[in-house]
Amino acid sequence: MDLEDSPWDDSPSSPDHSQETTTPSAPSAPTSSSSKPSRTPRRYGAQSTRLEAVDDSLGPLGPLGDNSFTASIAEEPPAPPQKEQGRTRHVVSTNAPGRSSLRGATESLSLEDDGADAAATGGKARVPPPVQPAAQQEGSRRQTQRSMSVEQAAKPSFEITVGDPHKVGDLTSSHTVYQVRTRTTSKAYASQTFTVSRRYRDFLWLYNQLHSNNPGVVVPPPPEKQVVGRFSDDFVESRRAACERMLNKIAAHPILQHDGDLKLFLESESFNVDIKHKERKDNGLGVGESKGWLGGVGISVGAGSKFVEHDDWFHDRRIYLDALLAQLQALQKSTDTVIASRSALAASCSDFSTSLRSLSTVELSPSLSGPLDALADVQVRIKELYERQAQQDALTLGIVIDEYIRLIGSIKTAFTQRQKSYFSYQ
Repeated sequence: MDLEDSPWDDSPSSPDHSQETTTPSAPSAPTSSSSKPSRTPRRYGAQSTRLEAVDDSLGPLGPLGDNSFTASIAEEPPAPPQKEQGRTRHVVSTNAPGRSSLRGATESLSLEDDGADAAATGGKARVPPPVQPAAQQEGSRRQTQRSMSVEQAAKPSFEITVGDPHKVGDLTSSHTVYQVRTRTTSKAYASQTFTVSRRYRDFLWLYNQLHSNNPGVVVPPPPEKQVVGRFSDDFVESRRAACERMLNKIAAHPILQHDGDLKLFLESESFNVDIKHKERKDNGLGVGESKGWLGGVGISVGAGSKFVEHDDWFHDRRIYLDALLAQLQALQKSTDTVIASRSALAASCSDFSTSLRSLSTVELSPSLSGPLDALADVQVRIKELYERQAQQDALTLGIVIDEYIRLIGSIKTAFTQRQKSYFSYQ
């Protein structure tokens, strides 16, 4: 091999000339091959590469023991490892000499695959999922899924309507009966839709039973009892709406909707018979006697001595409720006064329009009778406006204020139960 063909400008020396020394010559004189120092070149083609399969079944590229992949690595010389920009790769480092070359080839292959996927998806590189154990992946998947509690999943829905009020009975025992229609998804009832007939005292019974069965819970109150004018259309309609709101609020309460007396009220076809049977059963178990004993203790002790509140929180709330009740009652009186004034104005406008209509018919001059008739029509429209305003005030302010007053009464009833429990404890 000539000197010009050697890539290192030298030639290998024989073992016999390894100890010889060379003398420098003139610059213009040609140098011989024996006068230069000898170096042994490193030839990569002569070295053997040992390939070992790495057990990386959980990696993003899958297992590395494929025969086709090993054959392609064996045919080509090992490529130097390339640094991947913008990506962090976790590689298990070992002391085996052949694994570094296998890792470099694997990274170059993954970069080529990522480039092809990026070209196919419009320039967005494919990001491999993080490597996690199977148990950890299942746990993270369960945590990401939003779960609903058993109480929320099993919470039934109720839709209760109170309608068709009609008067039944003779002159001495006449009362109004309402049709209570219930639609529910609760499995505790025999069917999903049923209708029963109830009167006002049945609503009062349900209110008292819920208070006795659930001490400390504020039960939505029924409408107030009224003796005079209880069969008028306006009063019957207002009572019907109040009873419907009461039942829907009770059914929406998370505790009261599971009460057995509510189920009896909504579902029983023979309500009076079932009530008597329930009272007889409670008295046999001693429930009625215990309730009567608590009531007797509360009345006797309350009549003989005054209850002294020791809890500041309850004391402040009772003072606040008393002040709020006084303000609401004053507001209710003012609202009733305004409603009565509007009704009186409507009646006055009606009388005035009647007088104008009569005067227009008596007047002989047509130029005067026409304006009088038109003025009578205007007074009729003013009368209708006053009546509509009075009805609107009664249906908005009057009903809301009355409901808040009755709700304060329910809260005070819950406080009274606490007072009875304190007396029984003493």
